[in-house]
Amino acid sequence: MLTVKKLPFNPLQENTYVVYNEQSECLIVDPGCYYENERNQLKEFIDQNGLRAKYLLNTHGHFDHVFGDQFVYTTWGLKPHLHEMERQVFDYAPISADRFDLSFEPYTGDFIFLREYDTIRLGMDELTVLFTPGHSPGHISFYCAAQHFVLSGDVLFRDSIGRTDLPGGNFNQLAESIRTRLYILPDQTIVYNGHGPETTIGYEKGHNPFVR
Repeated sequence: MLTVKKLPFNPLQENTYVVYNEQSECLIVDPGCYYENERNQLKEFIDQNGLRAKYLLNTHGHFDHVFGDQFVYTTWGLKPHLHEMERQVFDYAPISADRFDLSFEPYTGDFIFLREYDTIRLGMDELTVLFTPGHSPGHISFYCAAQHFVLSGDVLFRDSIGRTDLPGGNFNQLAESIRTRLYILPDQTIVYNGHGPETTIGYEKGHNPFVR
């Protein structure tokens, strides 16, 4: 049984997630912790709950989602898992952040590359990798079929969708990802996204003004 903890971080209010099981194992998704107090908050949550960090997962490489990758690696020794097509976006993140006056220490180590339908196992629980490009070229989402939730990064928001005007973005590709990877999931599937409140697949199928 997985529990999902949301931690909004950094000036862009990016949603960082800690997903953990009953055996006190956890994975960290899109660590956006920018300020020292945010890094402390992430570490304190993991420490105070007695969790053992097993994976670092990145849905994509935009700076607000990777601010904390180096911190996570330094603290827990976890290498980022992401799609190989997202490497260029990841490497460009410090330059993009500088334009917002948000300089940060980038991660410079090795990566573990994921492909669509790969499985991330946390004890007895599983997350399946879904390839959901459009917001960025190698964007992926993580779907838990057993508990009906998906960690969708910046693909699908409540009543909205991810931006497609950034380098590598493509609206038609994003819409295709939503229709063929997310809208086929059960209506009750909870969407834990990269910014703002969670939603459900059923709600977005009926109400999203951008992708019906």
